[in-house]
Amino acid sequence: MALTPISDHLPPALLEACVVLGASHDRLKELYQVGIPGEKRNNTSGDISVPKDIDLKALPHLCFPDGLQVTNELKEERFHFLVFTDVFGNRTHGVVMQYYRLIMYPILCCNGHGSFHSTRLYSAYGFCVISKYPYYSALKDCMSWTSRLSDMEERVKEFTARLALVPVPPPGPLHVMFSLPPLNIVLPAREDEDCPPVDLDLQISLLCFRPQQLLQVLSSLLQEQRVVLFSADWAQLTLVAESLLLFLKPMSWQHPYVPVLASGMLDFLMAPTAFLMGCHSSHYKDVAAETDDLILIHIDAGTVSRSQCDTVGLPEIPIAAADCFTQRCMSLQLHFQLFQCQRSSCSDINEQRAQKRAWQRSLNMDIQKIMLELMVNIFRDVSSHLNFEHRVFNSEEFLKTREPPEMLFYKMVLETHVFHFFLKDRLNRKMDSFARMELHTRSEMQKLKCMVVNPRRPTMQEIQARRTGCHPEAMLNKRLGMSLPNLGDHPQVTRQTLTKILIYDPSKTQTHTHSLILTRSLKHHVCPLKCMRVFKLPELPASLSLLSIQRFYNELILQLGKAIFCVPPENSALLARFCYLRGLINTLCSRRLEALRDFQNLYKTDTSLFPTQLVAWLVDSLLLEERQLAERRPELKRLFLKPDDHVKKFELPRCCLAREAFVRCVQESGIVKDGPTIQRLFDALTDHVDEKQVDPTLFKDVYTFWKEAEAQDVDLPPEVVDRLDNNECVYKLSSCVKTSHGVGKIAMTQKRLFLLQEGRPGLWEITRFRDITEVKISSSPFLLLRVPSLCIRTACRAEGFEANLKTETGLWDLVIREMWAGRRMADQHKDPQYMAQALTNMLLMDAVAGCLHSQRSIGSASKLAYFDRIKHEVPMMVPEATSQTLKHKINPSQDLAEPQTVHVLLYTPGQLSCSDTEEGGNPKLWVALSGGRVVVFDAASWSMLQDCIQVGNAQLNCMLGVGQDQVWIGSQDSVIYIVDPRSMSCNKQLTEHRHEVTGFAVYN
Repeated sequence: MALTPISDHLPPALLEACVVLGASHDRLKELYQVGIPGEKRNNTSGDISVPKDIDLKALPHLCFPDGLQVTNELKEERFHFLVFTDVFGNRTHGVVMQYYRLIMYPILCCNGHGSFHSTRLYSAYGFCVISKYPYYSALKDCMSWTSRLSDMEERVKEFTARLALVPVPPPGPLHVMFSLPPLNIVLPAREDEDCPPVDLDLQISLLCFRPQQLLQVLSSLLQEQRVVLFSADWAQLTLVAESLLLFLKPMSWQHPYVPVLASGMLDFLMAPTAFLMGCHSSHYKDVAAETDDLILIHIDAGTVSRSQCDTVGLPEIPIAAADCFTQRCMSLQLHFQLFQCQRSSCSDINEQRAQKRAWQRSLNMDIQKIMLELMVNIFRDVSSHLNFEHRVFNSEEFLKTREPPEMLFYKMVLETHVFHFFLKDRLNRKMDSFARMELHTRSEMQKLKCMVVNPRRPTMQEIQARRTGCHPEAMLNKRLGMSLPNLGDHPQVTRQTLTKILIYDPSKTQTHTHSLILTRSLKHHVCPLKCMRVFKLPELPASLSLLSIQRFYNELILQLGKAIFCVPPENSALLARFCYLRGLINTLCSRRLEALRDFQNLYKTDTSLFPTQLVAWLVDSLLLEERQLAERRPELKRLFLKPDDHVKKFELPRCCLAREAFVRCVQESGIVKDGPTIQRLFDALTDHVDEKQVDPTLFKDVYTFWKEAEAQDVDLPPEVVDRLDNNECVYKLSSCVKTSHGVGKIAMTQKRLFLLQEGRPGLWEITRFRDITEVKISSSPFLLLRVPSLCIRTACRAEGFEANLKTETGLWDLVIREMWAGRRMADQHKDPQYMAQALTNMLLMDAVAGCLHSQRSIGSASKLAYFDRIKHEVPMMVPEATSQTLKHKINPSQDLAEPQTVHVLLYTPGQLSCSDTEEGGNPKLWVALSGGRVVVFDAASWSMLQDCIQVGNAQLNCMLGVGQDQVWIGSQDSVIYIVDPRSMSCNKQLTEHRHEVTGFAVYN
């Protein structure tokens, strides 16, 4: 069997290629025998040898974006940065150092008097380092180190030899340090697998633009416009562009991205598709005059405009999110000099650089939090309109929940590629930084909505907020500000945040600690101790000889082994990073079994680092003897299944629907998820129909009726709104009818019936559902006829209430009986979900009766009166002892199509008075369902914190809380899954069991 090269499976090292570009000596001599100093030339030559996967045809132009220059003055080195994107969207990054070298032959120039004299000319050369990772600052430092070397050939060889051996740190808390004397250079790790490392000063965009202009830039990128950056500094183009794309996270830019365009590449700006490009500010006027519909961003002037237009003319980011973002930006301290002015100067250059690095890392984290908060505020409600089972996003319903000024912005964004990929991650239940912040910053109203799934209607609180112009979901909720500084109206609390840097130096036996105190204003929240571990590589060899490389790798493996031995077992995240690095080095040294053992340890420490493809390649490349030993550990061959990542938009059916197709279509539409309820709806719609199929026209009528009812906004007088509870919604309103208490309209909420009397202010409460004692249909005289009327008796009044509802009588009788039965069951079982289900049944009966235009419509609708029917058939009585002790009942299957068996329960203690973001957090209830699904509830409010943590696919047998940091889950598939309660993710597995795990026991 032919094996693919190992390079196809190994993650890239720091260095991909080094390229030196410039005009050859013969070409310079030919062009400049009689030369003009300072003249620009575009001709470059030289041999370029780069890896096969990197297409660098445009590299000469990009290394000299304003042309190759020859000058009579020696200029200092200048840097700029490049990004290359292949056809698959993979990016490669470059750092270019332009330097000048003396032309080594005499050149004669005329002095104007007929005589000649020799002059010294200097030609520009470009030294470009190419990497798969955007380590701009680190590579710039490395290239600055080469300036001390005199001979260019010596520079490139020594530089390449050293950097080719530097591994890139895996995502997580471990950074890598290496030495190019006298500099110590640190490669920061990525936050997670999908995020690039941040090795630039993110405040550069905040220094160049005011918050309002920066919001315009982000809005244009979210709407996938054609965006062009301008600056007189080539380096700023890439740094600003990279910071803008980082600000969009978790969104990922999917279009052409060329942050530096050479002067001869301006025709790229005529591309019809969305793009993000950058060019020199000298071309600003020409581009603005000769192109249409480009967003022009002038970095040096801090302006945003549209070509051939006075205004930008794009929908703006929703105002509540924008105001919060502006307030956050004003609280940032963007200047290191202000931080450093009260501190003593460092005599050691590496100590000074370490202080600056720590300050910059802390500032970058604050900026990323602010940008992530902006994205959460914009897209928080997307998850409420997702159907995970069928992978459907109901965009129409999402847009209906937006405020009118925001509608156009969301319409534009929802059609973009960046939003489509964002939806894939949400449907895959990806627990990234966006999901964690959205979870931890939910308002109390959002938590309440998670407890009981009610059909969407505006609550009284939302109606009041709309009238005062302040929507509660658009307001900044208090919990969102816990982790961010300076929240305005509230008093500030000054805390000291300690950033601890632990440097493991393999040449010494101890770990050195450098502490930097950062004082900042925080509200109600003290950030936890930030421990950043830095692993220092052994001294890099000066040559690429086989003996030097072997000696370096042996020393590196030895030092990684020492580091693993010194790490305490509870620090599994750091242990995983050391094992991962040692596994990679063992792979490079062809120590396949040792590498497999290191990667196997990732199951115990952090499975998110597990290199599936590399392990599969190692298993296939084993020799016979090695394979026999490796087969004793079959868990090494486990491969993760590729997730289903398709996204589908809901479409109305075009053909008749049988029962199974009808269930799926109703679930996709977002009307209701519960399978049995949909089955009853199918029976109601096919009642008195020979062929048990639902016509697509009838389905459209029901869907339209349901959605129009959801969008219906009942205009209640302010005095009525004031008397209702904040979370009450009006779900049904009768026509104007005659009642025993005057003429008016009967209104129904989830709690009560009340009468809106004609000509009288306020409301007259008919009854609450729990107080009803009897509902019946009677008849009352009207002229010479008797018309049907509805009679309601209540425990609070001796006299009954009667309403002449005429043709509506039968339907109102059905829905009131169903709500009454649902209220009784909810009270008996202490479960509000019964009332929510009765409310859904009532609305479905209303939709069926409104769509079936026949005399039998009430009979068909009665098939949905589930609780009223079972109340008479099989009364679900709760034993008295249970009723006296039962406090609350929750439904872990509320978001699922079918109820699932609860296999295991686990309660983890916490502090009832503290928030989830504080140490300890609230107590939690962990519920193990079928198919490896775990649901987590907040045991203080009983709101659902996480609706799905997937741990395998087998039945779960046992759970155990280990301290406050781990929850162990035993499964029938013989694996113990370890979940982090804070991130709600499973990144550890214990796999060395051969039989199912049936229980845990703790021994002191």
